[in-house]
Amino acid sequence: MPEKLNIAFYTDSFLPAVDGVVISLLNFRKELIRRGHNVHVFAAGNSETKRITADYDNVHIVRGIRFNKYPQYSIALLPLVNPAGRSMRNFDITHLQTPFMMGTNGMMNAKLNRSPIIGSFHTLFMDPAVIKEYTFKNRRMRKLIEKYSWRYANLFYNRCDATIAPSNVISSMLQKHNINNISVVPNSVDTKLFNNKVNGSEIRESLGILDDSHVILYAGRVSREKRLETLIKSAMLLKNDNFRFVIAGSGPALDYYKSMVTRYRLNNIFDFTGFIENHKLPAYYAAADAFCMPSTFETQGIVTLEAMACGKPVIGADYLALKELIINGKNGEKFKPNDHYACARKIRKVIYNIGSYKDMLNTAKEYSIERTTDKLLDAYKKII
Repeated sequence: MPEKLNIAFYTDSFLPAVDGVVISLLNFRKELIRRGHNVHVFAAGNSETKRITADYDNVHIVRGIRFNKYPQYSIALLPLVNPAGRSMRNFDITHLQTPFMMGTNGMMNAKLNRSPIIGSFHTLFMDPAVIKEYTFKNRRMRKLIEKYSWRYANLFYNRCDATIAPSNVISSMLQKHNINNISVVPNSVDTKLFNNKVNGSEIRESLGILDDSHVILYAGRVSREKRLETLIKSAMLLKNDNFRFVIAGSGPALDYYKSMVTRYRLNNIFDFTGFIENHKLPAYYAAADAFCMPSTFETQGIVTLEAMACGKPVIGADYLALKELIINGKNGEKFKPNDHYACARKIRKVIYNIGSYKDMLNTAKEYSIERTTDKLLDAYKKII
């Protein structure tokens, strides 16, 4: 493998959206550049994307149209031209972060130029809740997408030279669907930005949270596949126990969950902050006593690692990647998926035994940018 690699990242998900794909890509990009490699990013975006990335080297934005169901995203309908021009087409490796328009474009360019291709499987886009949230209102169309989504995933990823899965459980899932040549490379957490030295007192004060209140935080996309109804219903069982719940994030289901909180008369113990910029998130983790992730959708769950890096135990659904990350009694507690009674019990257990959870920082260190980049380069080496 060359000492210095020329690497192409292709992604449909990019700034100003901040999700697991974007965080992973930016973390890897930063560390690869620090190690002397050349990284070009080809991303769908808009004028806001271009403004944010104006000072970024080798970031090429393909103009897209706004995705109305989630305005932070853009869809590049015809990304047929390589914005980097002819001079940088001979990449040592092409890394497709998403399997949609930009990913397909990246695959075509790589095939034409005989660049080895690796594809990351970040998102369970075949999940019925995701299809319902982000695609058509017509039920027949949704059923058609559900029927063929795994077939499409198989078609796309088996045309790559290798596929990256972010966790062992996702690796096993892909193999069951006949997607082969898989390397497990977790997404990273920035342990310098997210750490247990951050002070959260200003956030608590700004939200009017008393010192003796128990704060449970959720951070991330506010959408139906994240199962926030489990957390909201669990709050009904905890409303007399001096708890406060903070939902930090935005998304297509924000109004839906706000209405649910109002319907259950929980407005006095819930705070919806809206979108929080990444550099401000550590203070929100610091302001919390524990983090809750009720999602049954996580291929890894970067926000759970960010919470642990800030020293916070995590209460999460015992499902998919969260099953691997959370160790009962060590760095948090797992509960039966979609069971708000079990969620409430585990929240109580963590809060009233908070001092017994001591392994959060050790877990986060296993997913540091440095360690995960080592694994990424090993995956590259196998196919170059």
